[in-house]
Amino acid sequence: MTADCFRLGQGPKSAYGIAPEIMTAKRKILELNAFDMDAADGLDPGVAALVARRKRVFGPASMLFYARPLNLVRGEDVWLIGADGTRYLDAYNNVASVGHCHPRVVAAVSRQMATLNTHTRYLSEIVYTYAERLLATFPREVSNIVFTCTGSESVDLSLRIARAATGGTGFIVTSNAYHGNTLAVNDISPASASTEPRSPNVFIVPAPDTYRTASKDVGPTFAADVKKAIAAMKRKKIRLAGLVADSLFSSDGIYPGKPGFMAEAIAHVRKAGGLFIADEVQPGFARTGETMWGFARHGLVPDMVAMGKPMGNGVPIGAVVGREEVMATFGRDIRYFNTFGGNPVSIAAATAVLDVIESDQLLDSVSRTGQALIEGLGELAKRHSGISGVRGCGLFTAVEFVDPEDGTTPDAATATQVVNELRDRRILISASGPAENVLKIRPPLPFTAEHATRLLSELDDLLARLAP
Repeated sequence: MTADCFRLGQGPKSAYGIAPEIMTAKRKILELNAFDMDAADGLDPGVAALVARRKRVFGPASMLFYARPLNLVRGEDVWLIGADGTRYLDAYNNVASVGHCHPRVVAAVSRQMATLNTHTRYLSEIVYTYAERLLATFPREVSNIVFTCTGSESVDLSLRIARAATGGTGFIVTSNAYHGNTLAVNDISPASASTEPRSPNVFIVPAPDTYRTASKDVGPTFAADVKKAIAAMKRKKIRLAGLVADSLFSSDGIYPGKPGFMAEAIAHVRKAGGLFIADEVQPGFARTGETMWGFARHGLVPDMVAMGKPMGNGVPIGAVVGREEVMATFGRDIRYFNTFGGNPVSIAAATAVLDVIESDQLLDSVSRTGQALIEGLGELAKRHSGISGVRGCGLFTAVEFVDPEDGTTPDAATATQVVNELRDRRILISASGPAENVLKIRPPLPFTAEHATRLLSELDDLLARLAP
């Protein structure tokens, strides 16, 4: 049995207040590991005061992590530091992709901010130098780029381009995908907290669940589901524009699967006249350790790729890259302008990120650390009946909890308790999946084997203490 699919026993129930009726219900992404804003009693007075201020000025839309929210004041590499000086090992935040407050990123941004920052209707050599360098990391067929400020803007733009290139309006996404928060992107994000009615042009297919589907069948199963969605579109006289997918299926529960399994599904999409839009906000920029881009694990050349803030280590920047022929119609007939998309300061940050990925050999480091982490989690799964499945790729790892009696019913309560008790042990992770039963371990890329050992040790001890 490989580390990708352990089927072991059940862990203890949560002390963190998940109602029984929602333990197996589909959860929205903003509900995962969320703090109850009306439950400030018992918090440190300073933290409680900040919660009250946040609730007052943000209103009911405000969301916080953990049963006891964190008041953070500083970041450094893979560490976040609280107002009381407590250091937390960050095993969750991917936006600070090369580490919190990386000195090279800070220096590059400071220099450029002190030199020039303006909108993108002027010529700027730093921007084109970065664009050429970034495009060199993609297959040669993907040769045009447009800069944005966020991943949501990037996905939104990719939808507009796909409609222009294909003449279609129909999109296929997986059942608990999250791709961003503009009006259009929210429409293709079933995991969104929105209660707005979904467009009839969005067709939802099951995620390629490598836990509950034999590994040899996950590709054909996913392809068959995509083919059915295409057929349903045709029956409704909707033309396919494309399939949008994060190749690690992050919000669906993290399903990297074996390299290549997506190819058959993408072939169906293209045969039907649609495009493959790869959402690389989470899988991209060396996250998988195997390749610079998540889609590359599958031997695919996307029609478009959307990127977001990890490309600038948290400085607002995003981009869409695509095939020249795909971008041509939109560029000629519609066009796009984003005032500060790809501004010189954000480009300086993005350039520094590429510098760090290359100079620190992060692809190799991520691969080694990720392998050590998943092997260590596999060993924990043998000792602790609460862990039912382990899977991952590079520094993106899932630990799943299910009811051992049927091997499929999600155990959200255990996952939530582990997330909160690890926070109390000064390690930050979160949860994923429609039932919140999957631990989401996704640290900054400088995370090392030493950091992984600490995480494994604390998780081992925690699960031992929680055992019946």
